[in-house]
Amino acid sequence: MNHKKMDMILFVAVIVLVIFGIIMIYSSSSIWALYKYDDAFKYVKAQSLFFIIGTLGLIIISKIPYTNYYDRANIILGVCFLLLVLVLIPGIGIIRNGSRSWFGIGSFGIQPSEFIKLGLIIFTSRYLSKNDREIKNIFTGVVPIFVITILAFILVMLQPDFGTAMVIITSIVVLLFISGVDFKFFINIAMLGLISVVGLISIAPYRLMRIISFLNPWNDPLGSGFQIIQSLFAIGPGGLLGLGFGNSIQKYFYLPEPQTDFIFAIISEEFGFMGILIISFLFGIILYRSIMIALKINDSFAKYLCFGIIFQIIFQALLNLMVVVGLVPVTGITLPFLSYGGSSLLITLAGIGIILNVSRHQ
Repeated sequence: MNHKKMDMILFVAVIVLVIFGIIMIYSSSSIWALYKYDDAFKYVKAQSLFFIIGTLGLIIISKIPYTNYYDRANIILGVCFLLLVLVLIPGIGIIRNGSRSWFGIGSFGIQPSEFIKLGLIIFTSRYLSKNDREIKNIFTGVVPIFVITILAFILVMLQPDFGTAMVIITSIVVLLFISGVDFKFFINIAMLGLISVVGLISIAPYRLMRIISFLNPWNDPLGSGFQIIQSLFAIGPGGLLGLGFGNSIQKYFYLPEPQTDFIFAIISEEFGFMGILIISFLFGIILYRSIMIALKINDSFAKYLCFGIIFQIIFQALLNLMVVVGLVPVTGITLPFLSYGGSSLLITLAGIGIILNVSRHQ
């Protein structure tokens, strides 16, 4: 392999996006943090720490040959599954916002569902690169990896974390599609997914309420429709240039914890359409450079790895944006690079680090 410098355009685009996210976390959370913790910089300091750790991790990972993940894919996935099981045990996993999705370490929390997203991409990439011939057979080639994916989906749903579960299963389905699996399989999966969604809604009434509030948020404006209404109130006045940095109205206790899932609404309110264009441009650079890296590498494992990681990031971003503008029901999924959340930022930067390492071996 010819060792080159990593893709600096991709690296700079990611760093700029994360720094902008930290700035917006301050703007969106300062009022809430001052009220709750008597410290307007509470969330900014935590996210900045994760940014420093994540960036150092990204640089280190960009120097570790991606082939190491091929050799250790089974171990990585096994550890991820172990964490998913442990977090469900009362006394080990802690409950936040109604979900047992966290390990508590001091004032910080670690979310194992973020780790399984990357671990499963690594394992699936190795599986597909090793079984490129068998993958044509649904039962011997596709079913084994799909069973593992469904198991991860179930464990994440037990927390429950529907948004992350959807990102996981969609990412693997796309990787299978790229590998050349028979299209009939995806038709069957779509039917199974539809039945599963109906079943998940029937066993958890709050999901039905989210669907109803999505269709007509004004049906329960102070309950299930509250978040989406306040989000739209933030986006609406933004116009072309927005209200200006720090001038958001919705962050004054109207939009609940706007630094997390709905940070895009505050960005739209303060920076308007131009802010949306800037973010879209940066995500576009990240997507384009990652795809170019994947296309230029000859190793099939590296190709699947890059495609899987970048699709997962972009799909999660699109899902978050669709929630914020009211195109899909609220899922509780964060906006990569921008939303407050240590586990999400660390794992996303780690994924970019892997892509940057692949760029060194083109």
